[in-house]
Parts: sequence; structure tokens; C-alpha cells
Amino acid sequence: YNNYAQEGAAYLVIAAADPENLTGVAQDRITRAQRSSGAALQEFRRLQMCNGFQWSIGSVPIPSWAAKMYPGETGAVEKLWEAIFASVRISGKGDSAEQWRKHMATLQRRVKKLNELDLESVRFTNSLGTDLLVRLPEDHIWAGGNSVTTGGVSFCPNMPTEEIFTAPLRDGVDGIVYSSKPLALDGKIIDGFSMTVKQGKITEVHAEAGEEALKAAITIDEGASYFGEVALVPYDSPISRQNLLYYNTLFDENASCHIAFGEAYPECIKDGGNLTKEELRESGLNDSITHVDFMIGTSDMSVVGKTWDGDDIPIFVDGNFAF
Repeated sequence: YNNYAQEGAAYLVIAAADPENLTGVAQDRITRAQRSSGAALQEFRRLQMCNGFQWSIGSVPIPSWAAKMYPGETGAVEKLWEAIFASVRISGKGDSAEQWRKHMATLQRRVKKLNELDLESVRFTNSLGTDLLVRLPEDHIWAGGNSVTTGGVSFCPNMPTEEIFTAPLRDGVDGIVYSSKPLALDGKIIDGFSMTVKQGKITEVHAEAGEEALKAAITIDEGASYFGEVALVPYDSPISRQNLLYYNTLFDENASCHIAFGEAYPECIKDGGNLTKEELRESGLNDSITHVDFMIGTSDMSVVGKTWDGDDIPIFVDGNFAF
């Protein structure tokens, strides 16, 4: 992995997994595996996070995953194929490439708008109880859709993708945040959870299911208890309209606004791809061997941005973009 990344090889992942394949495995074993692989793949992850090479992730059905999504139903694998096709705008009409280009253009228009606003912070609130203030680094950059490698090659890292994201200020997140969907993490399901955050650090977590796994995930290393990404996804996105729970973050994160604890993407700070880890940290970005997205968006999600001049600007109203 490290050698190919250093050579600039393109990296394509066709992913599929049983969401509960590690149920019953001792959490300590999983944590030790995460720490050792995180250390061994540090160079690969560094280059991937700063777009040192082009990469893309997509998924295909497998029976165990399909059965989890469609329990007791016949033709589950075929149903999952159709759901995946719909999520990446494959309609069978031969126009998927054109639909994808239009979608990328919409994302880029919103990225441009958010970057022009030059926000100091964004605040998330909803009826679940989320009230989270996310301050942003002074030189933050919103991104989404296509990315560009440090060598100038355009690529789409995730299929599907509906998000526009940036990096929060490492010590600038405060409040409480509630999950809006279960999180499939390392072969276990974590559900009904909340996090209390003070000066960027997750100080308290509670979960109706999988609390031990969640507590272990945020203590993999020091940076795991801080946030590295905040992402905006409209509630009326194609994946959200499917009203399906994929138990797969690649899909579920694109049905809902989400936030990630762990490492930040260097592309979310001005000239980030050319900065060292120390310089990224000085810019306000978090560093970790992990990066875990979980979903927080709802139909009544409100996101209000505050400019450096103190003006409040609606970003999300009733779960969708205000522009």
C-alpha cells in the first residue's frame, strides 16, 4: 500500500462487507488491529488524505449485506443492486454519465458559494437534541464532488457522493450531537448514540447499542476524540429518498449531514497538500490514525453559518440547502 501510494498509483476499491461480521469478537482484539494497521499504513493514509494519488470507492452487493438490508425478503441481492444503481444515478436510460456531470456541477456551485461566504462557524440544531457549534479554521476550504491530486489529476473519490465538507477547528467544537442513523463500524452496529463535546474534545458518549465499541473507537489515539470533518448533505438527496438503511457508511453518510471524529483532510485548508503534519496541526486541523463518519442529519436540521463580521446566514433550512 505504502509503496504504490508513493509511486502515485491509482487506487480503486470495490467494497462489500457483512455489517456484523465481527459480532462476538473481543473489542480489545479489534482495537489492537486498528492501532497496528493504522501505524503500518500511516504513509498510505497521509498521501490519500492529501490527494497524493487518485482514488475511488464503490460497492457491490453480497448476500450477507443484502440480507441485513432486506431481512426475510426474496431477491435481496437484486434489490440491493437496484438500490446501488439508483444511488449513483444509473437509470438504464444511457444517461448516467451526463447525470453525474450535472450532479458534480451542482456540488461545485454550492462549494463555491460556501467558500465565498468565508464563515467563522456553523451551528447544527434539530429536534433530536443536537446543538453543536463548529468553529472553522481561518483558512478553511469547503470541498465536494471531484477532487484534484497534487499532480493536477481530477478524480471522484466516492461513488455515491452527495456531501460538501470541510474541516472543523480542532479545539473549536462545543455542544452535544445525536446520531440520526446507526453506525456500522468494524463489524459491529452502534445505534442511538450521543456525544458531548467541549473545546473540540469528545468528553462523554452514550449509546443504546454498541457503546463499548464507540468508546474504543474514540480512544484509538489522542486525535480520535477530536473531529476532522463536518459535512452537509441535503435531506432530499437520492439516497435519503430511498428510505433505506445501508449499514454502510459510504451510502448512509450520503443520506445525511454527518461529522467525523479522527483525521482531517488537508485539502480542507489553504495549500494543505503541501503542509507537514505539524503545519496542518498549527493551522487547526486534527491528526489521527482513524477517520469515522457518523450521521446527524434530519428532516428538520437547521444549519446557520456565522461570518467573521458576526452575520448569521441560513445554510440549511428544514434539512435542505437554503441556496
